[in-house]
Amino acid sequence: MSSAAPLIIKNVSKTYQANSGIVQALTDINLSVHQGEFVSIVGSSGCGKSTLLKLITGLENNFTGEILLGEERITKPDVNRGMIFQEARLFPWLTVEQNIAFGLVDNISKKDKEEIVQFHINLVNLSGFGKAYPHQLSGGMQQRVSIARALVNNPKILTLDEPFGALDALTRIQMQQEILRIWEIEKTTMLLVTHDIDEAIYLGDRIVVMSTRPGTITKIIEVKLPRPRDRNSYEFLQIKREIYAELFMEEKDLMEYII
Repeated sequence: MSSAAPLIIKNVSKTYQANSGIVQALTDINLSVHQGEFVSIVGSSGCGKSTLLKLITGLENNFTGEILLGEERITKPDVNRGMIFQEARLFPWLTVEQNIAFGLVDNISKKDKEEIVQFHINLVNLSGFGKAYPHQLSGGMQQRVSIARALVNNPKILTLDEPFGALDALTRIQMQQEILRIWEIEKTTMLLVTHDIDEAIYLGDRIVVMSTRPGTITKIIEVKLPRPRDRNSYEFLQIKREIYAELFMEEKDLMEYII
């Protein structure tokens, strides 16, 4: 893994105007993410995890502080930053090929576009489904299409906002293994927001733990376990316990029931 830090988040805070008044979503977020790193972000609902991803992708702005990709300040969406949501968000009237091609930049030839689309169909293990429509696919297959579409422009960073949250338990584990396989092939820097602590540990090189709103980073845990990771190993469970302890600092009595 390169020691370069293409993504730098400096002193970022974010507020919203709500009916009840000003809501402080994020406070003083500082984080550097290295090239090719897989970072998991965990925290309670409403702590600003998804907001942080939207700031990184440029879908949200009007924040204080600075987010840099290389030397460029992030202020708007760009093909260098892809995002995958909990729902696949495919166009139901387009085929798998067309959905993936939709995100491609226009200044490439038809032949190159076809080759890029087919490469990414193969990458997400959907060979033979290029002409299928979303309603003909399972939830896991739809999310594979979403992943392919997000990767089709070879982004420097891919953000994933609870991408497997709507899937059944078995499919979710399969998709975790798939995204890890794709990450190892593509070497794309990935940031994952998840409520699933096992998922965060299984996938992440580091785990960023955020506080309740207003969200701030309370701890960053480095995961030094070799891959593939054994979810039942003592070392895995120790990291899990450390994360829970951080999340439930004010509810220590719950710890005896965890793990």
